[in-house]
Amino acid sequence: MEEMRCEMISWVEVQRLCERLAESIRASRYCPDIVIAIGRGGYIPARLVCDYLGIMELTSIRVEHYLSGSDRQKEVSIRYPLRDDISSLQVLLVDDVNDSGDTLDAAVRHLRTYNPREIRAAVMHNKAVSGFSTDYYARKIVKWRWLIYPWAVNEDISGFLKRLSPAPDSLGDAQKQLAEHFGINVPQQRLRDILALPGR
Repeated sequence: MEEMRCEMISWVEVQRLCERLAESIRASRYCPDIVIAIGRGGYIPARLVCDYLGIMELTSIRVEHYLSGSDRQKEVSIRYPLRDDISSLQVLLVDDVNDSGDTLDAAVRHLRTYNPREIRAAVMHNKAVSGFSTDYYARKIVKWRWLIYPWAVNEDISGFLKRLSPAPDSLGDAQKQLAEHFGINVPQQRLRDILALPGR
């Protein structure tokens, strides 16, 4: 089985990165009229950035690309398009991470059809391998790894468990294999909760 390096991101780190992101936006003197989150990973970062910048206008679109445990679809698709009028507005597009860049690229192309004055993109983590250049990021990831955000732990771990071969025969074995293959330490109670989820 192919091994993959992962990093667990804490809620404290999310808050710190979003504060840093807001500081960068403020320092650039860009004044967004509206913030648009890319669902689902961008919901929480976008809300925090709005709070730190004092912006009340927040909406979202849903772009589908990544599935659980780093699996992804072949094509990026706009699942839930924008339902708001952003013509002539300065837009700040927010997501959690700029990985391949495909999601952000699709989102920007979609938003441009609504004729905003300007679109700038902001993420907490910007991976050096990405083909998309963000305007703002809080932390650069030079050596690629999969980032597990606190709002997607169950989803990602569930995906990783499905990839283990041979399948673990106990909670202890699952815990050991996740540590060996993905470099993550998951408490047994969390694993028990994940294994009890529908579809597992």
